[in-house]
Amino acid sequence: MNNIVVLIICLIFMLTGCEKTIEDKLTSKSSPHSGLSKATQADIDNIAENLNINYRLVTNIPTDKCDAKVADGACFEVELSFTAKQEISATGWSIFFSHISPVQSSVGEAFNVKHINGDLHKISLTDKFSGFKAGEVKKVVFRANYWMLSETDALPNYIVSADNLQAKVIASTKTAINTDTGLEFLPFVEPFRNELTQFKRTGSDKTQWLNSERLYYRNSRGVGNKKIDTAEIAKVIIPTPKSIDIDNNNTAVDVSNGINVDFTHVKTLDVNAAIERLALLGLTQSAQGLPVKLTIQVDKTKVIGSYKMLIDHQGISIIGVDANGVFNGLQSLASLYVVGQDSLPVVTIDDEPHYAFRGLLVDVARNFHSKAFILSLLDQMAAYKLNKLHLHLGDDEGWRLEIPSLPELTDISSKRCFGPDNKGEVQSCLLPMLGAGVNSRSPVNGYYSVSDYQEILTAATARHIQVIPSLDMPGHSRAAMKAMTARYNKYQALEDEVKAKQFLLDDFEDKTQYSSVQFYHDNTINVCLESSYAFVLEVMTQVKKIHQAAGQPLTRYHIGADETAGAWVDSPACKAFVANNDHGVTNMSDLGAYFIERVAGILSSLDIETAGWSDGMEHTRKANMPAIVQANAWDVLAAGGHKKVHALTNRDWQVVISSPDVLYFDFPYEADPKEHGYYWASRHVNTEKVFQFMPDNLPIHAEFWLDREDKPYVADDTNSALAAGQKFLGIQGQLWSENTRTDALAQHKIFPRLLALAERAWHLPNWAVPYNYQGAKYSQETKTFTDKMKTARDQRWQVFANTLGQKEFAKLELAGIDYRLPVVGAVIEQGVLKANIAFPGLLIEYQEQTNDNQAPSWQVYNNPVNVSGPVNVRSRTLNGLRAGRSTQVSY
Repeated sequence: MNNIVVLIICLIFMLTGCEKTIEDKLTSKSSPHSGLSKATQADIDNIAENLNINYRLVTNIPTDKCDAKVADGACFEVELSFTAKQEISATGWSIFFSHISPVQSSVGEAFNVKHINGDLHKISLTDKFSGFKAGEVKKVVFRANYWMLSETDALPNYIVSADNLQAKVIASTKTAINTDTGLEFLPFVEPFRNELTQFKRTGSDKTQWLNSERLYYRNSRGVGNKKIDTAEIAKVIIPTPKSIDIDNNNTAVDVSNGINVDFTHVKTLDVNAAIERLALLGLTQSAQGLPVKLTIQVDKTKVIGSYKMLIDHQGISIIGVDANGVFNGLQSLASLYVVGQDSLPVVTIDDEPHYAFRGLLVDVARNFHSKAFILSLLDQMAAYKLNKLHLHLGDDEGWRLEIPSLPELTDISSKRCFGPDNKGEVQSCLLPMLGAGVNSRSPVNGYYSVSDYQEILTAATARHIQVIPSLDMPGHSRAAMKAMTARYNKYQALEDEVKAKQFLLDDFEDKTQYSSVQFYHDNTINVCLESSYAFVLEVMTQVKKIHQAAGQPLTRYHIGADETAGAWVDSPACKAFVANNDHGVTNMSDLGAYFIERVAGILSSLDIETAGWSDGMEHTRKANMPAIVQANAWDVLAAGGHKKVHALTNRDWQVVISSPDVLYFDFPYEADPKEHGYYWASRHVNTEKVFQFMPDNLPIHAEFWLDREDKPYVADDTNSALAAGQKFLGIQGQLWSENTRTDALAQHKIFPRLLALAERAWHLPNWAVPYNYQGAKYSQETKTFTDKMKTARDQRWQVFANTLGQKEFAKLELAGIDYRLPVVGAVIEQGVLKANIAFPGLLIEYQEQTNDNQAPSWQVYNNPVNVSGPVNVRSRTLNGLRAGRSTQVSY
């Protein structure tokens, strides 16, 4: 009996062992990653530290592999290379990365690429992934919509992650800072080299890659090396006054002892910021200084901010029609002053602004920008008489203003990070869009507390600048939506359904499939929920209180109202809303306009005027809108955009020209793949182009500007003319921040274009073509803008450019502004280096290349010089602290 038991036990063990062997074999056969182990935290750390990624644009030329149903068949091809410095023998990990254009398809033995949401993508391991040996290279090729024309289109901070492990940024994909320019760059992006496959948008694209040689000849046709006499530049004011009379027969006024300000009845707080700027530049207050008398003489016939100024040997008199006018007069005094000199010209000025609205938008939602940056920007806006700061505080990627009654908005939606579930988003933060990385404390994240924002408001008030906040809705609202969903979940857990639904912005039963312009499928507030309007009312009530307490009442708010893309059509809430017809809405397509009209009504009930972007505002019914409406017109001029602008103006609305062809400061300065910025409307928006702008006459630009492929276009205004006497309220520059991650890069993009913006906002030049209210057609063949006008314009640009180079840049440097240094134009002709620069007065440096791998020193260029081979050239600031981007000149 015992023997039988032993035999049975042995059989059981044998069978068990056999079963286990079969299971192991089956598992081995079915394992997609044989020989690899499941990733641990040590593996994730190893990959983050030792996996080198290289991003290479292969071509912009579309092939039959592009999806013909998407982006009109346009796509570009990218090769990602992965090189392991050490062995990687783990599986179960993924890489998440941001990419502006969504990926259509990918080809790779070890990896595949998939679009997730917005700009976020995921690189997954295929069944054929076998790990990395040390030094091994693996590749994946993907195709993405449209085209890639700039090296900065790529985004940094690729994230490696695995389930329930701490995600890490792959070190090779982090940004680096150029020690000469102080600007960030992407070391893992391979430089563009091929003009045909990497630089052109299409086969018919006429845009030329602006190298140093081409820039030299362009500069030679314009300013070139024509340095205007310093004594003449000392008489120039930016922005140009309406009337200025220089007494050239009189000796200069001595200000070596500073100035002695008599405020009379002008409040110190109203002008202190201007007095402080004068001191920064070197004109300090002193009892022995030249007398400066400030006076207000109210004149209702004059425009707000108008002033008169007289400078002679007895002193300086500034008379403003209001405190703003006195302030502007002091800023004109600062503009006349040359840093380091001790004299002023004898001059009489009678001045007033051309436009009442002289604005700048700064987007702090996509990537946050610090309070210090905004305060510094306010100083320079005031210096050049800009008076409206449009602060874009809320978008898909972030909510940047504390709302005390709704803490989730900043507790959650001011941060981007990465969750431990290998999916990215968690309830404590937003997805790491736009290459934000995993660190929620990164400078690209953040918000303004109530006290921060009130400090900005106080500073703006002291500089006579109105802050117009914007928290974009109903589109561009993902940050708000995710915050309110988190609030819903919190109160649901507490079994308080009333509070949970109080400010909910989402219909959870909505199955609509849509994609926003930025490729989000969940970024549009549901306009059929009463809780959405409760949210708007709560937020605006809170923002109004914050403004009131800071001493700058909220009188105008920018809804946004743009780029809603096919949302709501399958929302049960919206189907019921339309079916009930309680609000006069009988069609799903009318819901966007209804939202804007209703929000405008909420604002009116709070005594706040409505502003919004033209593409959203145009669909509203004028009868349902308030009497005062501001519409920011961002329609592309080269695509007939003037027609929509005129139509909105003919509604008797206050139209602010925001044309991307010339006023989008996130666009590149020049057509070069290394220039930073988006380019969907123009490849190059340099300071001279902003200076050339004639905002009163939008279609005229077809005579001398080109479209986004540098091809001529026609602007037909014969059937879309402005009604007689209609005028625009003003103009506004825009800095969108999708790929502007640092304050230094923001300054680089804003300056010096801001000075040209101020010139066009304040001063109507005599070379500008008056608008033809009869309507006309314009093209390169029409000559409404005469040769005489062009010559006058170019001569004034020469003065303007010299004034920047010889006088204004020194003031920006004293204020700590990292303005963009222009690329140097240069050629080598018969062994002689010749160089020029857009802003005479700035330093030019050159560096001869050698064959011994030694880095030769940079030398100052003053005149043509003999060289023996290829040369690098660059510009440098007046104080010598920063250099511009260097370029190579062929021998």
